[in-house]
Amino acid sequence: MEQDPIWFVIAGLLFISMALAASAISRLPLTTAMLYLAVGVLLGPRVSGLLQLNIATHASVLERVTELALIVSLFTAGLKLRVPVIDRRWLNAVRLAVASMTITVALVATAIVTVLGWPWGAGIIVGAILAPTDPVLASDVQVEHPFDQNRLRFALTGEAALNDGTAFPFLLLGLGLLGVDDLGSGLWHWVAVDVLWATTAGLGVGGALGTAVGKLVLYMRRMHREAVGLDDFLALGLIALAYGIAVAWHASGFLAVFAAGLALRRVERVASVRTPQSPAVLTTTAGLSKEEVAVHPDKAPAYMAQAVLAFNEHLERIGEIAVVVVVGALLSPDLLTWRVLWLTPLLFVLIRPISVIVGLAGAGATRRELVLSGWFGVRGVGSIYYLAYAIVHGLPDQYRDHIVSLTLAVVAASVLVHGVSVTPVMARWGEKAEGAG
Repeated sequence: MEQDPIWFVIAGLLFISMALAASAISRLPLTTAMLYLAVGVLLGPRVSGLLQLNIATHASVLERVTELALIVSLFTAGLKLRVPVIDRRWLNAVRLAVASMTITVALVATAIVTVLGWPWGAGIIVGAILAPTDPVLASDVQVEHPFDQNRLRFALTGEAALNDGTAFPFLLLGLGLLGVDDLGSGLWHWVAVDVLWATTAGLGVGGALGTAVGKLVLYMRRMHREAVGLDDFLALGLIALAYGIAVAWHASGFLAVFAAGLALRRVERVASVRTPQSPAVLTTTAGLSKEEVAVHPDKAPAYMAQAVLAFNEHLERIGEIAVVVVVGALLSPDLLTWRVLWLTPLLFVLIRPISVIVGLAGAGATRRELVLSGWFGVRGVGSIYYLAYAIVHGLPDQYRDHIVSLTLAVVAASVLVHGVSVTPVMARWGEKAEGAG
């Protein structure tokens, strides 16, 4: 079968360009996602026509691609959060992921019902699609490494990791109100299965698997000097196992994957009693090879976690490229109308800040934390996944095209406005936080 070499050339140029320019981009008011979006526009039907996509026709493929990108990113986020679950820093993350997310769904749904005259089911679907902040595209405002103590970054990382799971029941609620999904008499099925069971079972499955696999690997390495190497297989296996079992049990696969990453990190944190407080020390230990570090009684836990994290971060970047290029290819001039654009400023300037202020009320957050959390509600891959899921699972045609336009407009705008502001704003925040410490 004849192959078109142009895609190999494009992929090669894109990967090499990003590798060479990454450090320079980090110093500019730009993000790599902005460049991927531009590449997608150039490849799309409006410019070169090399990438011809229709979100309705290719929704199932887009659902799978975004699903893979999300589960890798959620597992990575879990590995980055090296904090006990009883630590107070989790309170702000949970409040943002539950309270603020619920308020966002409600306010977006109200706006849709009021402005467009749609039923509440359709409004809740739009709210559920646009409520989750993104663990893939929001990497610039998340914790930079597992030892990062910044409260703002921790809260935003935890929020983005949790609310992809906590928003999913609202998507099912919206579909159910439109007659597409079964909510049960008096919403009993939705409350008991889609909310309570899915959440608790997802977290339980992921936590149990992450703990068991982490302890097993450390036991084999420390006691028998086995199971050394192929940490990438360990990562992929744990992700697939946690997600697959959770979904098979009608639990939240997203929460399961995140919990698996958290549990694996917890195994490392508990076991690393005498490990130095910097992962970099592990790979520069004098006189020890990587294999020796991997089985060292003191260093094995942190080495395992760091090796898995490094591999997942690379996968996460590949997923980001694939999804954002596709989003760029789907953009069209039709999105640049007030019929579509009205929701974007409302979400960024009014709904997100209100949801953060109410969600964090009484939590002791500083004014600066409230302002920055209210601004950096980055939308991205999660929204595209929920959109594709809704289409695949029966979103009525009368709402589909408009919801597609609203979602693409919000995601593209988020990539641009948050991308432009993230470098100077987070740099200023870092300076003030350091000075305050």
